[in-house]
This record gives sequence, C-alpha cells and structure tokens, in this order.
Amino acid sequence: MRAHLTLPRALAVITALVVIAMLALAVGLASGSVAVSARDVLDALAGRAGSEGAAVVRDLRMPRALAAFAVGALLSLAGALMQVLLRNPLADPYVLGLSGGAAVGALGTTVAGVAALAGPAAFAGALLSTLIVFSLARADAERFAWAPTRLLLTGVVVAAGWGAVVALLLAIAPAAQTKGLVHWLLGDLAGAAAPGVPLAVLAFALAMTLGMARDLNALARGPGEASVLGVDVPKTSLALHALAALATAAAVTTAGSIGFVGLVVPHAMRLVLGNDQRLLLPAAAIAGGALLVVADTAARTIVAPIELPVGVLTALLGVPAFLFLLRQR
Repeated sequence: MRAHLTLPRALAVITALVVIAMLALAVGLASGSVAVSARDVLDALAGRAGSEGAAVVRDLRMPRALAAFAVGALLSLAGALMQVLLRNPLADPYVLGLSGGAAVGALGTTVAGVAALAGPAAFAGALLSTLIVFSLARADAERFAWAPTRLLLTGVVVAAGWGAVVALLLAIAPAAQTKGLVHWLLGDLAGAAAPGVPLAVLAFALAMTLGMARDLNALARGPGEASVLGVDVPKTSLALHALAALATAAAVTTAGSIGFVGLVVPHAMRLVLGNDQRLLLPAAAIAGGALLVVADTAARTIVAPIELPVGVLTALLGVPAFLFLLRQR
C-alpha cells in the first residue's frame, strides 16, 4: 500500500479514472446486437431525434449503461466503507450479508406481488442484516467490543443464512417467475430502464461520506484513537453503516446480487492511492462504475444474442481476487 501520495499524482490518478469511465460508457453505448454509428451515439447524447440507431442508444443502451455505472459505484462505495469500518480489506457488502439481506427484501416483496415496495424492503433487509451481524458479533459489553475478524466471520454466516432464505423464496415462487428471478439474482441490468434512483442515491451517499471523510480517516486507525481525536464513534459508525446499507439496497434493487465489486475495487484503489478517504471514496466509486459498465457490456455481447448475467462475470474476476487477498491475510 502506498503510504504517501502527492496531491498532483492523486489527482492524475482520479483524472485517469474519469477518462476510463467515459471510455467505458462510450463503448457500452456503441456496442450491442444492433450496429450503430458514432453519429448515432452523438445524436443520442445531444438529444436529437436522429436515426433508429440513435433511438436504440437513447432509449435502451444509455439508461442501462448509466444504471450499470451507478450500481458499480454504489457497491464499491459500500465496500470501501465496510473495509474502513472493520479495518479489513476482505469486507464487502456481499461477504457481510448486506447484499443477501437486500436481495431477500426485494425478492420477498416481488414474490408476494408487491414489487413496488422492493426498494424500501431491500433497504430494510440490508439494514436488518447489519444489525444482526453487529449484535451477534459483539464480544462483550465494552463500547468498542466488535473485533473485525469476529464481524467478518459472523457476516459470512449471516450471508449464508440469507442464501437459504433466497432458496426458500425461489422454491415457493410461481414457476412462471422462477427463471426471471434466478437471472435477476445472478445480476441483471436488462430491466434497468430508470437509472435516476440509483444515480440519486449515489450522489447522496457520496456527498454524505465525503463530508465524513476526516472521521473515516480517524476510524481507520481504530475506534479508540478515533474517540480520542474527537469522533463520536457509535454515532458515526451507525450513520456510515446505514449509508452502506442504503447504497447496497439501491444497487441490489436495480441489478440483483452482484458480488465482489465491493471487495476488489476499493482494495485496488487503496493500493494505488493509499487510505485517505477523501481520495479513496470518489476513486472507488468511479472505478467501480467503470468496471461494471465494462462487465455489463461484455455480458450482453460475448455470446450475443444470449445475455449472460453480469454477476457471473464479476464473480469470475472476484473469486480469484478474494482468494488472493485471503492468502495475504
């Protein structure tokens, strides 16, 4: 990990990430089963009527690409928060059960026929998962009694429990719904036609976390030292965990359960930029968004016209990365 990074170099890294993200979005807009020209893409971006290709870009590919960027950024942001709060690079929303809790909430309302409540139910599920993990992982009555390793192991067990609930819901779901639900659970951006909600949640969560970046830097040193530095540790931790739950819920509601983005991207950015949250949080969000745009573009083009679940591709990347990080621990 880089201990020190000059501001010009850090800004250069973030600028490069912005350029990469823009290129990823451009490739996502231009790629697909229907051939479109650069003019079609420009017409769609400018809001001009243009040709049929411009309509395809504007109505189908642009909302999906923006949703993919928002979901990837939300997962990376949530992962970065969990890794700092737990002081463990192996923490992420998927491993700690946040994604599982959100998936159960969204899936349960869908199976019950009240899909309109999927968003609030997903947030409630993610927040409930957080509360369960922290209550079970509390070692004693001391103020800072949550050991990072204990929290991580508890999260893994809770995530497995949510997986069992998901399997139960799929077993009792109507047969006509099962295939679509399974595809969604594996990560599916095909229905992400309204990226406004995840983008709004991303803007809110990023603004809130950047406002608390100094407190996060103190928390990275440990709760005891953060308390000495004037941080209200219980209140700040609760607020940050709620933001991580909100980000995870918005991502899961939009695209299903997509694992390992929140694990790999923040850790990679930390290796490049260090642990200053004022730089790490926006960098992780941009890189995570770009990664998922690329993964989604690949998922819908590699074996076109068959569309692969994007979560499959992120898992193919994330599993070896997780095993590598686990070995380093």
